[in-house]
Amino acid sequence: MNTVNTQNISPTLRQSVNGAAAIKGSSQEVQDRFMTLLVTQMKNQDPLNPMDNAQMTSQLAQLSTVTGIDKLNSTMESLINSVQSSQSFQAADMIGRAVLVDASSFRLNQSMSAFAVNLPSNVDNLTVSVVDNAGQTVKAFNLGAQRAGATPLNWNGLDTLGNQLADGVYKIKAEGTLAGKAVDIGTQAYAGVLSISKDNSGILLNLDNGASVYTNQVAKII
Repeated sequence: MNTVNTQNISPTLRQSVNGAAAIKGSSQEVQDRFMTLLVTQMKNQDPLNPMDNAQMTSQLAQLSTVTGIDKLNSTMESLINSVQSSQSFQAADMIGRAVLVDASSFRLNQSMSAFAVNLPSNVDNLTVSVVDNAGQTVKAFNLGAQRAGATPLNWNGLDTLGNQLADGVYKIKAEGTLAGKAVDIGTQAYAGVLSISKDNSGILLNLDNGASVYTNQVAKII
């Protein structure tokens, strides 16, 4: 009579129970494979050294764990899809609105514009410059000492000499110092939301400045 050493679970059975990469399938397939192997093992066991209840219970517990994990993964995937669908509907409400996002340029429209600088720390002096397409500074705001956080700014299109400049895209340049040392400063601008899309990382807002940002990258909505 062929005998099977029941003191150690066979590698094949262990792979089936633990869901090893070499054996893949649905939860039902795993259960069917496990029961087939278990029945075969019991049929061929040594009658003088049969599988004890503790060993059988242990193997069934492992099967239950695999099945539970499989069901949990399915539940989590369903939950994630549901949340993403809800986020898509919420993001759709942002179409046609303006959002404040990280940007190095902004648009002057009908002699009106709004942008901001984001300070990571307090500064002793802050200067924000508006630069045209030729690289010339057309307006500078000397704001002195500022606290950490967002500093909003508005510009009506008038240059340093009081001339009205044409509508269009202008760059933002921000410089700050703290205790005589330069501070890295982020700049932000408003852009209109044209549409939304989704990728593996989340919901994207497609903006009228040609950029796309995730919803968690939006600093403000107007």
